[in-house]
Amino acid sequence: MQSEDAPLTRKDPKTWAAGAPAVISSLKHVMSTAGPVRGTKALLDLNQMGGFDCPSCAWPDPDDHRAMTEFCENGAKAIASEATSKIVDERFFAKYSIDELMQKSDYWHDQQGRLTSPMILREGATHYQAISWEDAFTLMADELKALDHPDEAVFYTSGRTSNEAAFLYQLFTRHYGTNNLPDCSNMCHESSGSALGPSVGVGKGTVTLDDLHTADVIICVGQNPGTNHPRMLASLEKCVNNGGEIVAINPLREAGLLGFAHPQHPKGALNIATNLADQYLQVKVNGDMAIFRGIAKTILARDKAANSSVIDHAFIAEHTEGFEAYTQACANTTWERIIEDSGISREEIEKLADKIIAKDQKLITCWAMGLTQHKNAVDTIREVVNVHLMIGAIGRDGAGLCPVRGHSNVQGDRTMGIYEKLPEAFHLSLEKVFKFKSPRKHGYDVVEAIHAMHKGEAKFFFAMGGNFLQAAPDTDFTAEALQKCKLTAHVVTKLNRSLLVTGKTGLILPCLGRTELDLQKEGPQFITCENSMGIVHSSTGRLTPISKRLMSEVAIVSNLAHKVVGNTETVDWLAFADNYDLIRDAIEATIPGFDDFNIRVRKPAGFYLPNNAKERVWDTPNNKANFSNPELSIFEKKDHKRLILQTLRSHDQYNTTIYGLDDRYRGIGNERMIIFLNPDDMKERGIKPVQKVKITSHWDDGERHAEGFLAIPYEMPSGAAAAYFPEANVLVPIDSTADISNTPTSKAIEISLEVM
Repeated sequence: MQSEDAPLTRKDPKTWAAGAPAVISSLKHVMSTAGPVRGTKALLDLNQMGGFDCPSCAWPDPDDHRAMTEFCENGAKAIASEATSKIVDERFFAKYSIDELMQKSDYWHDQQGRLTSPMILREGATHYQAISWEDAFTLMADELKALDHPDEAVFYTSGRTSNEAAFLYQLFTRHYGTNNLPDCSNMCHESSGSALGPSVGVGKGTVTLDDLHTADVIICVGQNPGTNHPRMLASLEKCVNNGGEIVAINPLREAGLLGFAHPQHPKGALNIATNLADQYLQVKVNGDMAIFRGIAKTILARDKAANSSVIDHAFIAEHTEGFEAYTQACANTTWERIIEDSGISREEIEKLADKIIAKDQKLITCWAMGLTQHKNAVDTIREVVNVHLMIGAIGRDGAGLCPVRGHSNVQGDRTMGIYEKLPEAFHLSLEKVFKFKSPRKHGYDVVEAIHAMHKGEAKFFFAMGGNFLQAAPDTDFTAEALQKCKLTAHVVTKLNRSLLVTGKTGLILPCLGRTELDLQKEGPQFITCENSMGIVHSSTGRLTPISKRLMSEVAIVSNLAHKVVGNTETVDWLAFADNYDLIRDAIEATIPGFDDFNIRVRKPAGFYLPNNAKERVWDTPNNKANFSNPELSIFEKKDHKRLILQTLRSHDQYNTTIYGLDDRYRGIGNERMIIFLNPDDMKERGIKPVQKVKITSHWDDGERHAEGFLAIPYEMPSGAAAAYFPEANVLVPIDSTADISNTPTSKAIEISLEVM
């Protein structure tokens, strides 16, 4: 464990990712926590056919082969964290009070080890105490049955929940009588689904790994694969080696977009990197929509000059609607406005457009939170779609849309019905298969759930994984909301801050990890996951569970449902827990695309779900792919002297889990209380490097403050700033959300700084 008292160290930011340092870091984390035997066994099973799915990101595995080390540095850190030999048991909670644990850092929490048995924090108590599983289920069931209405309960889901657990979870929740199923998608890629559904009829990506390898141009916008999806770098490298070009659009210069030293290749192991992005556009914060509007204007101009040979007019005529209105929107947008909003010259934007149209127009655009967590996120993503539709760059090899999902089964959870606004067809299918009336009233998303708890309209909060408090915006407001509940319960593997901010009663329900053997009454079980590209595959843990008192996620849901709903004509909840094949049979009967589920998922690489947009079949109301034509928009500060802050991850974290205190690629060591600033902005404000500052965010409902951040000069556009989450989440108000998707705007926060 790193010393949190060690001083900050600074080095020059890296210009390439991975290489030998990634290998050394991976081994250091695994060997120091899981140990050589348990750690090595876990790594050799990670992402292997017949092994277990990485519990971190959702990047897909190759269809036809797997390297012996089919994992990245972040995957190794996730395994080290989960497979640790350290434990958090009754003695730990007897030693530390809630107040004492609250004073510890998120990093310290993760380093303490695995939770081993269910615990309860009773009303007025200062320490968690042990409770039996039976008593925990009885307590939760009594609370749920005592509510005035099922809508007073909230059932949250994190992205690592398996397909089997997620399907049972939503089935139980709807049997209980509510659609209050907020999930982590609400805070990340909800904007992608909200944009893509009406545009192309599917709320997820339309490409495969092979498409990435054969693309002419891959645009990575609002995304940092070196830290967030490191295995993606191998696909980018292969694209470059095949003659493709990478374009990066990002306010900060990030090592993983500049170069990649593949640690499994001889050159990479010697730290000899392949150059990735040959064009790097350091866009203003939230200036991405303007860049894509500029690309579209250029394509229209080039088409006119080339006698209609650039735009795919045949594709547009056969497959789309709204093109004429969009061309008018482009005509009405001036280059002056595009340049002002984006901070990028016309020449650079035209250069990018010319790359796209130079060859076969096989364009893939990849994006993540840098697009989705803005007020105009949905319009921005639709603008990306517009560019693809203009040149027919969807539904053919080497071309398409690639929202890069975060957590390992976040896409699968939505496929399984974890959605507060479930489509009518899914309700009807549930009713046909399970013979009950599925509730139709839309449930709460994350932001709505927090408001409901804060108002006392929701009184029971159950979290299937995750670290809700730290992942949510407006940390203090969210904490107050949770504390107003009668009961909060968390299904988790590790200690986190959400377990310390509870309702009147708090429950910890420790579950098996992905790495661990899941042995039920009918023998060892496996689970399934869906990755970013719609591949469903099995995941089988093999390590001996760290404690005999752990339950699987499936078993926890099944036991709770048995207590609350009881068996029905079509559902035997505990039988589902005994044999997960029964759950997969139920999924097959309910959800299209899962034919012969139990047979196909036992094939080594799993199977692809149908993706109609990839086949140029559009599941939209008009059965067409639709252009949109919004006016250009950008986040505008109320005071031009202020800065725009975005939150981001360090290299030693995944989502809210803090594995260490370093951010190697950005040159930071031993510190997380960091704010990156443009050097000229620092000089203008009289801020010296490593000086402590107080950050104030400014909103219509007032100010929010965060103190003790160290100012670090970094190459980024003037007016931009960046800080790590969850430390900076306190600055994001609960009501600052994206239009349509209601996703918190964690990438656009108006701030001022004060030297401390």
